[in-house]
Amino acid sequence: MRALLVVNPAATTTSARTRDVLIHALASEMKLEAVTTEYRGHAQDLGRQAAESEDIELVVALGGDGTVNEVVNGLLHHRPSPEALPGLAVVPGGSTNVFARALGLPNDAVEATGALLDALRRRSERTVGLGLAEGTPGTEDEGVPSRWFTFNAGVGFDAGVVGRVEQQRERGKRSTHALYVRQVLRQFVDEPHRRHGRITLERPGEDPVTDLVLAIVCNTSPYTYLGNRALYASPTASFDTGLDVLGLSKLSTSAVARYGTQLLTSGPERGLHGKHAVSGHDLTDFTLHSKVPLPFQMDGDHLGLRTSVTFTGVRRALRVIV
Repeated sequence: MRALLVVNPAATTTSARTRDVLIHALASEMKLEAVTTEYRGHAQDLGRQAAESEDIELVVALGGDGTVNEVVNGLLHHRPSPEALPGLAVVPGGSTNVFARALGLPNDAVEATGALLDALRRRSERTVGLGLAEGTPGTEDEGVPSRWFTFNAGVGFDAGVVGRVEQQRERGKRSTHALYVRQVLRQFVDEPHRRHGRITLERPGEDPVTDLVLAIVCNTSPYTYLGNRALYASPTASFDTGLDVLGLSKLSTSAVARYGTQLLTSGPERGLHGKHAVSGHDLTDFTLHSKVPLPFQMDGDHLGLRTSVTFTGVRRALRVIV
């Protein structure tokens, strides 16, 4: 088997020595080409080249969720069937690793490598669904390129938090869970639309839901992690169904305390709920409009401001080794 290993040298939880050990372990089982990313978007370029290659059977992403997202977008650049693409394997190296953990992989890079090699020997894989987001036709975002996501996307409050975290990382701060908590509090204090939301959710055949403060789109559950604690926003979301969406119409101090407590204490049975919460399960397509440009994130990467995004749930989009 010929495989391409895409290595993010800035991965939060792996050292250069650890990466060398992992590369050696993988190379003992396959014909491996390891490439270290050098710029933002490099992993996407490598994924696209692998998809266009005639002999690469597997792409291994060694890094965090951002690296995985780029590789996936490269693999699916031409939107072929999953059978026509190399398989994807993930070795978690980021601070959160939501996609890898949602697949049931260990959160430790060495243990995950062992699990990957075992899955390859057993020829164990699954085909997972993904989300696709693009600028809505007929709006000012119409020309925004479409982009795939593996576990979640968000418009409004949570995307603003992601943007703040990225700003802090650009200033040299380490990506820690404490950093995220601090930016949640700062986003809450500065959020101008937390009492009167600007987002409208439109679903085919249903009345629009207006005045949402935030909207979170989930392709799997948990939504994310705080350390080792799983956080459930839409517990019914799954790689085997369409997309789930959760919207909140109010973020007062009491509402934030209530929903924060639910996130921290609710298990996979219920997630966020209440009179200010609206949800949708197993959706194939829907649109989020905003009266003003709002922050937008996908798989934990801030992608700027958007006024209208159309989402599509694509089942059986990509083969993953697990």
